[in-house]
Amino acid sequence: MTTKSAGQTWAAALAACALLTLSACGTTSENSQPKPSGAPAAAKCGADGKYTIGMSQANVAEPYRQRMDDDIRKSAAAVPQFTVNFADAAQDNSKQVEQVDTFLAQRIDLLIISPNEATPLTAPVKRAFDKGIPVLVLDRKVDGDAYTSFIGADNVEIGRQAGQYFAKTLLPSGGKIAVLRGLAGSTPAKERLDGFNDGMKGSNIQVVATADGDWLRDKGQQQADAVLKAHPDVQAIYSENDPMAEGARIAAQNAGKPALPITGIDALPIGSGGMKAVSAGRLSATWMYPTGGKEAIDTAKQILLDCQQAPKTQTLPTRLITKDNADQVYAELNKS
Repeated sequence: MTTKSAGQTWAAALAACALLTLSACGTTSENSQPKPSGAPAAAKCGADGKYTIGMSQANVAEPYRQRMDDDIRKSAAAVPQFTVNFADAAQDNSKQVEQVDTFLAQRIDLLIISPNEATPLTAPVKRAFDKGIPVLVLDRKVDGDAYTSFIGADNVEIGRQAGQYFAKTLLPSGGKIAVLRGLAGSTPAKERLDGFNDGMKGSNIQVVATADGDWLRDKGQQQADAVLKAHPDVQAIYSENDPMAEGARIAAQNAGKPALPITGIDALPIGSGGMKAVSAGRLSATWMYPTGGKEAIDTAKQILLDCQQAPKTQTLPTRLITKDNADQVYAELNKS
């Protein structure tokens, strides 16, 4: 039995690494992300191919989701190999399941999905994944790990920062507040509330009412109207997105509380978005929640054009937006 020299061992290691995929030999934090066993590679890949991508959107009634689709279109337009087909589920789980299955029947090369709710969309996402179709899940999660990559900000952390903002800045002496939640079955609704409650720990803030606004401005206004009538002593409102917060602002004005502190989440850098609402004083603060549209197309390029494996989780950055920085951040994000 012989012993290899250090040089021979190093050469053998390099040769072995060369035979593995790039992701297996990488040293970045992305490549170290855990992968589910049996994660399928793309059925076909290479820069000389043509690829059809299916984009399954939970709804397009929310400005955030319109912006997500726009970001995907803009990024995909710069990739001549890509054709993206969009489907709008209109907040209907059954419709979104059917649309995903239609994409699969059309033999798409990659699926991008922002699920309406987690559990009902878990099975169709798994069907795609099990067929060897790469699946990119945006913003809202599904159950389990049968997908290629999740792309989104940390909703628990955003909620935690919001809770700390209430406890340290808005109501440092405590007080009564109301919460407007998003769609109950969607993961951001739960995670943003879990984080918020954690961020408020140790404070004297009391949540006296919680209502579901389903992420929509009109329903947010309706729910805030009812809350303020039932609890006229509410001193602030935490809304899990900006449209519901804007609806709550209308309700507060109708209730004779035009200065009631209200916060949101999303901070879209558009004229009707949360950044401008903070700048104008309608919202006290909001938190950036990137759409992930650009990152989704970048990941699709990595998988389909470069034949590389994507990281299992891609966490997008967030940022507190207040009146002090709203205009500056808006200008930075809209530089052309």
